[in-house]
Amino acid sequence: MIARARLLSVVVTLLAGAIGIISSTQTWIFVLLEDGIHHQLAVPGAAAVPVLAPLSLAVLALGAALSIAGLVLRYIFGALTVLIAAVLAVLTFQVYAPDTRHVASTVTEATGISGADAVSELVAGVSTTPWVPITHAAWVVLFVVGIFILATARRWKSTGRKYTTDAATTAPAASRPHDAIDDWDDLSRGEDPTARPLD
Repeated sequence: MIARARLLSVVVTLLAGAIGIISSTQTWIFVLLEDGIHHQLAVPGAAAVPVLAPLSLAVLALGAALSIAGLVLRYIFGALTVLIAAVLAVLTFQVYAPDTRHVASTVTEATGISGADAVSELVAGVSTTPWVPITHAAWVVLFVVGIFILATARRWKSTGRKYTTDAATTAPAASRPHDAIDDWDDLSRGEDPTARPLD
């Protein structure tokens, strides 16, 4: 599990961010208006929770950055992941029992009527869609992943090890005698092997 901690953290973070972005465009609430003709309005996630789309984009950015982050940044990104997940989880949880603030912008746009009291008088009923629990579950999982990142960050495999290994394997070459293989390597790099001092 620890060996794949980075991959798991990145994939789950990107997935949670993607769910947030997609759900921000989907219907979260249906509002029944008491305006004489009883019609229904669909309220998208971005209207119910205005910070949903921008914070979901931030989660996507965190997921991408985690794939190359060093030790210090892992802790910073882990803390940000926990914070953003907690905020979004709380705001999404509140939509289980939506009130006027969650539907006001959509009602105002459709009717031209503004003000909390006026909008409240128009609303005859509200109901939520499955996108609310789906998105809420994504934030709960993201919160757990944020804790996981903080707990395992020190044990993640470093992304710079490949380059360190390459440097380590090429360094001894300078201390050994020059041979025909080195001449071919020089030619492949566009260098003149005859210009090298004889060993």
